[in-house]
Amino acid sequence: MATDIIKKFRAKIDQIDAKIIRLLNERAGVALKIGQAKKKGRLEAYAPDREHQVLSNLNQKNGGPFPVQALRNVYREVISACRSLQSPMQVAYLGPEATFTHNATMKHFGQSTRMLPETTISAVFEAVESEECNYGIVPIENSTEGVVTSTMDRLIESPLKICGEVLLEINHCLLGRKKSITPSQIYSHPQAMAQCRAWLERHYPNVALTPVDSTAHAAQLASDDDHAYAIGSELAAKHYSLKLLVGHIEDHPNNMTRFLVLGTLSPKRTGHDKTSLVFAVKDEPGILFKMLDPFQKAGINLSKIESRPMVRLDASKAKTRRNADRFEYAFFIDLDGHIQSKKVKEAVRQLERKCHFLKVLGSYPRGK
Repeated sequence: MATDIIKKFRAKIDQIDAKIIRLLNERAGVALKIGQAKKKGRLEAYAPDREHQVLSNLNQKNGGPFPVQALRNVYREVISACRSLQSPMQVAYLGPEATFTHNATMKHFGQSTRMLPETTISAVFEAVESEECNYGIVPIENSTEGVVTSTMDRLIESPLKICGEVLLEINHCLLGRKKSITPSQIYSHPQAMAQCRAWLERHYPNVALTPVDSTAHAAQLASDDDHAYAIGSELAAKHYSLKLLVGHIEDHPNNMTRFLVLGTLSPKRTGHDKTSLVFAVKDEPGILFKMLDPFQKAGINLSKIESRPMVRLDASKAKTRRNADRFEYAFFIDLDGHIQSKKVKEAVRQLERKCHFLKVLGSYPRGK
């Protein structure tokens, strides 16, 4: 009896799957027509504001029992596949394969996107600036270890804009070929080691920690050595055929890394946007308070403020050559709202009057 019931429901699932496939192809056909219209209008195939809208609407449209996050994952791949039909797109990321940046790239763009690993953050910027790639993804900050200064420095000088962000939960794992051995050393990126410092001190206080340029490279080295472990991701374990010996070894459970999507376009307003900018001032008492006053008066929330010393501001980026000063500081700010908002635009205009250099890095949909 149970077998007959299961057979009946499986036949129903087969019918539903046939409908899903038919509808997916119908959606792809419409996407192709949109792609043709975009080509005629010389518009980008990637529309972050539209994709944000589609994914945000899933929460309202989904009545269950299909999990919302799973539905978002499915639709991310549907969007990625349809976008690839409109126009092949290549995205540079801080590699090699199986790094957390690679994971963030797949999460944001989907696996139908061509992904090009680069060895440095500067190389990612250069790949997009030279139009070798359409977009790039780089890390900007981690909730435990703070900002990535090389990304901040390149943002000041690059003509690229931030057109999106990816928030990725970072789960570090202990990887190795064999579980029973006492490792001779543990490989990983210095930041990954720092994020697992307390765990490593408790479990492997006498094992040498060997820093390498990425968690993926660490996994690659461990895959060639029975007596070595690596700290990396589940993706790295699968990619390099390693065993996941211990999961979630990070010291803080809410360990998040924020990544930036770099490109040349400026996304339209979605109503859930963030604006990033950088400005430079001469160091003097109370200067930051004066700079932030326009935002306080306009009631604009600032979600992040980060300072960065500048050895010397390039004259072309200052109002006058005389303003270039080796004691200047650059302040990076993230604020709620889009630069096209009247309130935000006016506050930024008032700020620009008071500083030597100001650059809007981008307005883009808030990451989830």
